Amino acid sequence: MIQKSTVQLLRIHFSFFLMPVYLFALSQLIHINWTRAVLVFIILHLLVYPASNGYNSYMDRDETPIGGVENPMQPTRQLFVITLLMDLTALAASLFVSIYFSFGLLLYILASRAYSYRGIRLKKYPIVGFLTVLLFQGACTFWLVYHGCSEALRTSIPLSGMMAASLLIGGFYPLTQIYQHQTDKADGVHTLSYLLGYKGTFIFCAVVYSMAMLFLGYTFLSSLQFMQFFVLSFFFLPILTYFLWWASRVWKDIGAADFKHTMRMNVLASACTNLGFLTVLILNHFE
Repeated sequence: MIQKSTVQLLRIHFSFFLMPVYLFALSQLIHINWTRAVLVFIILHLLVYPASNGYNSYMDRDETPIGGVENPMQPTRQLFVITLLMDLTALAASLFVSIYFSFGLLLYILASRAYSYRGIRLKKYPIVGFLTVLLFQGACTFWLVYHGCSEALRTSIPLSGMMAASLLIGGFYPLTQIYQHQTDKADGVHTLSYLLGYKGTFIFCAVVYSMAMLFLGYTFLSSLQFMQFFVLSFFFLPILTYFLWWASRVWKDIGAADFKHTMRMNVLASACTNLGFLTVLILNHFE
């Protein structure tokens, strides 16, 4: 029987926060293989991402709030076994997409394990940990989706799209760490957010997010998606509004850099970005 702690720590709902890259890549394809698109979605969002979350929780054994869970339970050996089975299932299913997809997915899984595994623990290094997340949750995932969901299994992937995906992740990832400075430090983890400080985290994220918008603009405008870019920008306005409001609160009182405000930022940013890219997908394929 699957234990409650295992279900909680897999954090399947957290996949919603990572869905924008999938929808972004899918929206940029001209010819989509919808059968493979569904399979790729299942592999990433229902297997690989939850397995990564669970393994990270197994290694960390958090007693304070983590992404998407305010009161985490303690993991058991069952969690480790299930994350391993989920990764193996994802790799087996990936063979129905392509060998290139399987290899890319294997790299993603290995990077995810190296990020959390106590013997390597990439997450304890602020720059290396940040770049690992950027590369694999951003560019690598964009490549996997674009390749795996294209009708012709394309291996020529737009670099601007991969860059935009990575920068979108990078523009928010340090904010997800902002309430954990002391907890991470006690565990020997020095995140980029801790290195930058509270105010520095907001400034850094603003710069990276601006760069993401530049690459998004190039990706859309160079392919004559003028209206789509305007629509996407409209969906991003609530994110900018909340970001500036939250930053002003933290400027006055760093106590506002807490779990509650971080989760609100995550949910709002993910919801608006998902809706934006989903709208672009509909405009490009279902008009």
